[in-house]
Amino acid sequence: MKVSDYIVDYLAEQGIEDIFVVYGAANGDLIDAFTRNEDTRYIAVMHEQGGGFAAEGWAKVKNEMGAMIVTSGPGGMNLVTPIGNCFYDSVPCLFITGQINSKFMRPNESIRQIGFQETDIVSIVKPITKYAKMVEQPEDIKYELEKAIYEAKSGRPGPVLLDIPINIQKQQIEPDELLGFDEDTTSVYHQGIIRHQVRQFIEDLKSSERPCLMIGGGVRLSGAIDELLELGRELKIPMFPTWNALDVVCDDYEYFGGRIGTYGGKGRNFGIQNSDLLLAIGSRIPGRITGGNIHSFAREAKKYMVDVDKAGLQPKLQQVPFDVNILSDAKDFIQMLRAELKVHPNRPDFSEWMTEVRYWRDKYDPVTVDMFNPTKYPHPYAFTRILSEEMKSNDIFCGDCGGNIVVTNHSFETKTGQRYFTNNGNSPMGFSFAAGMGAAIAADKDQNVVCVIGDGGFNMNIQELQTLLNYDVPLKTIIMNNHIYGITKAFQETNFEGRAEACGPVGYNPPNFKDIVDAYKIPTMVVDDGSDYNKVREQIREFLDHDGPIVMDLNCHEYHSYNPKIIGWETPIEDMYPYLDEDEFNSNMYIKPIEYTNGRFYPSFTRDEEWGE
Repeated sequence: MKVSDYIVDYLAEQGIEDIFVVYGAANGDLIDAFTRNEDTRYIAVMHEQGGGFAAEGWAKVKNEMGAMIVTSGPGGMNLVTPIGNCFYDSVPCLFITGQINSKFMRPNESIRQIGFQETDIVSIVKPITKYAKMVEQPEDIKYELEKAIYEAKSGRPGPVLLDIPINIQKQQIEPDELLGFDEDTTSVYHQGIIRHQVRQFIEDLKSSERPCLMIGGGVRLSGAIDELLELGRELKIPMFPTWNALDVVCDDYEYFGGRIGTYGGKGRNFGIQNSDLLLAIGSRIPGRITGGNIHSFAREAKKYMVDVDKAGLQPKLQQVPFDVNILSDAKDFIQMLRAELKVHPNRPDFSEWMTEVRYWRDKYDPVTVDMFNPTKYPHPYAFTRILSEEMKSNDIFCGDCGGNIVVTNHSFETKTGQRYFTNNGNSPMGFSFAAGMGAAIAADKDQNVVCVIGDGGFNMNIQELQTLLNYDVPLKTIIMNNHIYGITKAFQETNFEGRAEACGPVGYNPPNFKDIVDAYKIPTMVVDDGSDYNKVREQIREFLDHDGPIVMDLNCHEYHSYNPKIIGWETPIEDMYPYLDEDEFNSNMYIKPIEYTNGRFYPSFTRDEEWGE
């Protein structure tokens, strides 16, 4: 058996039904191997970056490891961004790069290059992979595949890469004679220590008045969603999802407390900031959560963190030091906590606190009634809220980065059972169209897969329209078209006295997307009338009911206000712009407000906020 055949057969055995590829001479044997395997197929995409994003989207929907095969040189180098995506957002993916014949590779690092398209891709991606290795001998292939997949899935998941020279791919091997990888079955978790920390938390809970749970994407990765929701019903305290967990703790969950962070949506962060006891499960607590004034985050709360990443639990490495750091898989921790709660059932009634959090959540909704007033163009917040109302509870939503990630995270209300994801850690523009394509390939036939992307982001992977056409991928794409790089323009206007460069109309001007999509023979819709939102709702229904790929060009011309938000490095995340009246703000604070050194930060330029004129 050829090494290339062994690889494809092995991936099929792992349940990887779809493998994304871009053909090149250095991976030719690997792609030819698909002709001899009926249990998996290749999806030939137009660009390696799009394929890498698609593999991530596929993995997120399938809850399995994604995979992509590319060629040497630029093929591998075009994967750097997708690999970074998976690394920062903890997505298990196997990336395989074909490499030139090892006989023609440089003998040492002092020589820049010998072979055509020779690139040391292993060294390039080592900082953003859990494991990266060149397979140097054909008899090592079983070991390296097994080790790579083990590393990708174990602990905090992430991407791995195997670089395989052409001559190795062609070699004949005897599968029964290959040596495999022995998994390390030694647990890194100390159950006795975890149990002690759980009991400590329960004791702190008894004396707490304003406890909160903050939930990260690690809960989904551990398969603990159902247990978490039951835990919330037992504790009866508010839960706040981070951006990677908006489909873990959904808007319709009875203890949903709102959304948090520098672009905190519902609740304007009052709940998390006023807490006196905070339990964070499966979140790395990034800057998007804490804001620039990191020491003000949940500043009067005793803070517990639960994570599988040992490094992230070291107080000296934490931006916000946590009081108790618990090294545990999220599911194991939640199960232990629930078991101990049965033994220690007595705890305070937190219903008044929960009522207060719900008040903030509902009062400070970024989507306001006036956004549905007749306007020249549809308001993106109003449009997205209607979209969320019309999507089914088993549908899949994939959001992009840039300004529209703020719009959708502010205004899309998730339903229990939905998937709602983007890439938060790396956050590249152009992600959702390609990732949504992978998600649509992975999804069941009764699931709508909707991606929302900005006009700038769509331009970055527009070539994958051809992949949609080639494979009849039923992805439903909404271009949130404001004719600018919206969040870039907003940032520049705020900080440079209204000046904005290289973001539109100076330096950027989008094409007519309908003409482009029509050229690919994919149906298009144009939504550009905000005078009647009943009509907009009907257009959304028509869009969702369409069978097959479709693109909607949503004209929200020049809209680029993303509120509420934190501006200024001194600002704590509860004091969000547009600022509340001082009396109203103080009335929402259980803890002492921050005393500013230089006062609240205001934009250096305020543009006309009239919408649609």
